[in-house]
Amino acid sequence: MEFVKLEQQGHVGILTINRPKALNALNLTMLNDLNSALDQIEANDSLYVIILTGVGRAFVAGADIREMNKLSAITAKSFADFGNQVLLRIENLSIPVIAVINGFALGGGCELAMACDIRLASENATFGHPEVGLGITPGFGGTQRLPRLVGYAKAMELIFTGRTISAIEAALIGLVNTVYPPEELMAKALEMAHYIADQAPIAVRLSKQCIRQGMQTDINTAATYEALAFAFCFETEDKNAGMTAFLEKRAVKSFENR
Repeated sequence: MEFVKLEQQGHVGILTINRPKALNALNLTMLNDLNSALDQIEANDSLYVIILTGVGRAFVAGADIREMNKLSAITAKSFADFGNQVLLRIENLSIPVIAVINGFALGGGCELAMACDIRLASENATFGHPEVGLGITPGFGGTQRLPRLVGYAKAMELIFTGRTISAIEAALIGLVNTVYPPEELMAKALEMAHYIADQAPIAVRLSKQCIRQGMQTDINTAATYEALAFAFCFETEDKNAGMTAFLEKRAVKSFENR
C-alpha cells in the first residue's frame, strides 16, 4: 500500500493515511490502498477497534482536484461509486472505527470522517464541504451522512455555502464528539480505543450493528433487531464472564471474544 499504513497495538489497529505532500488528498490509488487495508482488517480477528488518522497538517484535505479535473461524466460516476463503496465498507465494518482528525477534513475528507463511528478532533482541525465552489456536488456520501449527523437545516447551510467550520463549531453541531489540544489528540484516541477494546467484543460489535441498522429503519423493526442481538449475547462466554464478575463484585480479567 503506497499511501496507507496499518499498524496494530494490542487489539487496536491504527490506519494512517500517508500522503502529506498532497495534504492526504484522496485519489484512486489511495482508495485502492484503503480498500486493501479493509481486507486486512476484516481478516484479522484480533482487531477490536480501528483508529483512522492522517499524517501532517491534514486528516484528508479532500479529493484530488488535479486528478478529478480530468474526469468525464462517465469516469466521474465510476470514481464516486468506488469512493462510496470504500466509505460504506468503513461504515459497515463490524468493529468500531474512530476518526482522529488532526487537521483539514474537507470534502472527501469530511465524508471519510463521517463514515467512521466516532470523531475526535484537534483544536486546529477544520471541516467543510466546499464542493459547490468547484462546480460539483459532494460525491462520497456527504449529502446523505451530514444531515443524518447534524440535521437537515444545518447540512443544507454547510453544503450550499461551502464554508468551513472550526473543530469547536463541529462539536457544537454534533459533527465531532470531542475536541482536544493537538498534542493530546492521539493519546486520548488511544485511551478511548483501548477502553472500548477491553469491553466484551461481541457485545460491542452487536451494539454497533443495532445502532447502524436502527438508524436506517423504523423504531419497531429496530427494537426487534435489538432484542435479537440482546438474546444472542446470552449464548456467549463473555456474557457469563461479565455477569459472574459483577455478581462477585470484581472486575473481569479479560473477555475472550466468544
